[in-house]
Amino acid sequence: MRRTAFERLVAEALRGLPEEFRSKLVNLAVVVEDRPTRRDLQRASLPPHTTLLGLYTGVPLTERGSNYGGVLPDKIVIFKAPIEALCRTDDEVRRMVQETVRHEIGHYFGLGEAQLATHSPSKRTSRTMLS
Repeated sequence: MRRTAFERLVAEALRGLPEEFRSKLVNLAVVVEDRPTRRDLQRASLPPHTTLLGLYTGVPLTERGSNYGGVLPDKIVIFKAPIEALCRTDDEVRRMVQETVRHEIGHYFGLGEAQLATHSPSKRTSRTMLS
């Protein structure tokens, strides 16, 4: 899939979030990269032989106090190559992008892996696949 088409899927996933969540996305950049770097993998603290589909870095909303301000945007990276490697069709890619975006947005809202795993529509979106 071309990068522009993949980026459109990420944008579509963001637009598909309920308004009550979209309206709270402040100081957040969402980007697409081909694959995670070594630093990304270290930051995610994943066990060996796992796949990283997305990564959230920043200060979750639940940890932002009155002194929060003047900081660089939080960042969500969606990794194109690992998602495509796990999917056979464009529809599967679309669903995986949506799940990955929702998962990483969950981290932005302060949810941990255990909380996200209980709300995941797919068994594939677990700690072994997403950060």
